[in-house]
Amino acid sequence: MAVCAWLCRVGVVRGCRWLGVTWEQRRGDAGDSEPGTDSDEAGGGAAAAAEDEEAVGPAGRVSLSLLELPPELLVQIFSSLPSLAHVCTAFRRILRTDTIWRRRCREEYGICENLQKLEITGVSCRDVYAKHNVQGCLWQCGYYPGWMGVVDGLFIIRWMYLLPHDPRVDDLMRFKPLFGIHLMERKCASVECMYGHKGSHNGHIQIVKKDEFSTKCNQTDRHRMSGGRQEEFWTWLREEWGWTLEDIFHEHMQELILMKFIYTSQYDNCLTYRCIYLPPSSPDDFIKPGLFKGTYGSHGLEIVMLSFHGKKVKGTKITGDPNIPAGQQTVEIDLAHPLQLPDIENLCSFSELSHIVLEVREQVCAEGEETTAPASQPFVLPMGVISRNEDYSRTCRICYYGMGLIAGHGFTSPKRTPAVFVLFDDDCFGFIWLELKSFSLYSWIKVSFQNAEAPSHKAFDEMLKNIQLVAT
Repeated sequence: MAVCAWLCRVGVVRGCRWLGVTWEQRRGDAGDSEPGTDSDEAGGGAAAAAEDEEAVGPAGRVSLSLLELPPELLVQIFSSLPSLAHVCTAFRRILRTDTIWRRRCREEYGICENLQKLEITGVSCRDVYAKHNVQGCLWQCGYYPGWMGVVDGLFIIRWMYLLPHDPRVDDLMRFKPLFGIHLMERKCASVECMYGHKGSHNGHIQIVKKDEFSTKCNQTDRHRMSGGRQEEFWTWLREEWGWTLEDIFHEHMQELILMKFIYTSQYDNCLTYRCIYLPPSSPDDFIKPGLFKGTYGSHGLEIVMLSFHGKKVKGTKITGDPNIPAGQQTVEIDLAHPLQLPDIENLCSFSELSHIVLEVREQVCAEGEETTAPASQPFVLPMGVISRNEDYSRTCRICYYGMGLIAGHGFTSPKRTPAVFVLFDDDCFGFIWLELKSFSLYSWIKVSFQNAEAPSHKAFDEMLKNIQLVAT
């Protein structure tokens, strides 16, 4: 309270309040009083006189309270010193000003877009800041992973992370709120669904087990748009892909996008979430394991979790598509068999690369000895290999033999085919699917998920097994 008394010029016994003489009275100014000034607390008598006497400096000048500074200066001060919220009630009230948190979101996390749109839906900038700053868990739900954060211990928001627009794999992840839980009492809570286009509304949550829960919207009409399903599809296409229907010329791609829209809109009112771990890391890992955004041809961008398992590196889908569902192992890398690519002229030939990979495949099938990893080498995609993103490095650190999972719609006739893993740098790698003649580019997701790393390799392996069982 001593600090509070010095900053606010208040009495310790009577709590945090203004001086008996207000700012306007001391300055001789007219006008409205400062926000937070309680007229009934303005007291006289000996105590107030003593406070006034303390407020006068040696030269007879009035010593001003911090709260009497202009609002613009208060925002500057409290943006830099959020711990002031613990000093007194008045400071805590000021720290709830959204201008402060909007500025911190912009300066500390570079969040500029979506803020105005989120405020319209009832989510404050303070909630957005807390999403990036507090401890939480990582959850998987169908196509989308999510992250849950606790704000002040009284409000839980479940955020849906959205991938960048295809094929800009290097762009930052986007996000929007999906539902919120207000914790009123120990055994009482209210749930708000924030999905849709008409603001938050009533929802329901059910705990299935320790690491799994389900949400249900009680007002699904709030998800619908006045223009019907056609308007909803156009809006979803712009938000999800950054395109309009006229931008999509490929008939097969149109079919896949429509299938994804039907799936996501069909289950937007009842979703099940499962807690997932980030893979444990080791100093010997040639790339940091974790979540990567990857281009998947006409499917657009998807999220893959890269993890190390001895001499194997596995990529597990966290988001799915009509061919390969979430939870399946989409890529596998054999660290015992690095590849020596041909020189840059011969590398342009797809048949030359295919010949090298198939030779290594025979060694793998024969369980041959490990080969020596070659040095850094130039890289270019062979002729005929399709890539939606050409913004990859023209040199690579190392290449490995790999296997990629492909299947028909509905995960029919799945099979693993030979592939080439290409490591570009610490944050980026590529994968050439030989049978599909397609190239996927992956970029590390630069989001700090606190307390999401697996407690042990055993716990992580168990989690991978569980999500794969659910997928099959």
